[in-house]
Amino acid sequence: MTIPSTDVVEKSRTILVIEDSEDLRSDILEMLAMVGYKASGARNGALGVEEARRIIPDLIVCDIMMPELDGYGVLKTLRADPTTSAIPFIFLTAKTEHLDQRQGMVLGASDFLTKPFMAEELLDSIDAQLKKRAEQLASVKRRIDDLTSSIALALPHEMRTPLNTVIGFSEMLQAEAQNLKPDQVAGWAGHINTSGYRLLHVVENYLMYVRLQLMIDNDIKGEDDEVMYDMYSTIEAYALSKAQKAQREDDLTLDIQKAPKLKIKDEYGIKIVDEIIDNAFKFSEKGDEVKVHSYLDGEHYVLAVHDSGRGMTPDQLQKINAFMQFDREHFEQQGMGLGLALIKQLSVIYDVEFGATGEKDKGVVATIRFKVK
Repeated sequence: MTIPSTDVVEKSRTILVIEDSEDLRSDILEMLAMVGYKASGARNGALGVEEARRIIPDLIVCDIMMPELDGYGVLKTLRADPTTSAIPFIFLTAKTEHLDQRQGMVLGASDFLTKPFMAEELLDSIDAQLKKRAEQLASVKRRIDDLTSSIALALPHEMRTPLNTVIGFSEMLQAEAQNLKPDQVAGWAGHINTSGYRLLHVVENYLMYVRLQLMIDNDIKGEDDEVMYDMYSTIEAYALSKAQKAQREDDLTLDIQKAPKLKIKDEYGIKIVDEIIDNAFKFSEKGDEVKVHSYLDGEHYVLAVHDSGRGMTPDQLQKINAFMQFDREHFEQQGMGLGLALIKQLSVIYDVEFGATGEKDKGVVATIRFKVK
């Protein structure tokens, strides 16, 4: 292998080379050092796994046919270890069969170079994989920053506002108990009750979010024998309740059909209906129509909720997640952005399809497709 004549560029990245051919391993290590990478080598797969766990390299270049442990075994072992599972992995091999390459890709290889190869090919592959990894990390950091910002805005407000109401009115009741009229007691108690339920809703949604995320992380699917029996009555009851609570009965339009048994646990079917209708009223104003429409479509029972509120952009709809709120600095909002995130989780666990479309200032149409039992 010819070492390329190139200017030395400081990479500040560590590359692990696992190769049983001493000459080839030395050539690759020398080439990587010349262009500015920090390089480490291992003469077989077993030693390569040990070295990878010791240094946690930024990228691994690995042969396939090796003693002790072949390249496939190395990759499978490292992918099963959380500390090394995300390291980009480039296979070097004399094998040219498509099935051999396919096996490597299925295990999670990033690229596949066939021997003999040009030095430039390997360097280009390394640079491409490191760039891809850097972009992935940058994307994750942006999402974390967005999440941190959303939590910083939402959590203090959602916890403190109802708690301040509960504490404030309860202190007033204690201080003025002897002088209050019954209607004043009832009014203040009502404020305490409303705030208590608001706080309870936040806590229950958070606990459900954690529970569902654990199910997703462990690849646990919903049981087929758990069904939602009376979706029609549930939709009607929750739509009317939300409209009355918001004092917007005139804004509600109902067009719902009877539903068969559905493949979803009662608790979660109710949660989906509750959150999707609640959002429609929460993110629209009095006088804006909220249309709740349901119908049978082949093997699916479809619930579509359309509000005529301020809407969301396609980009915002794509970013729906826990604690994610949009334009909070411009609009007063209740909740921590968990409602639609819960629906997205349930769509993974159960045979439920969730979609949302919308435009800025033209409202959102949220659609749920339940699988019929």
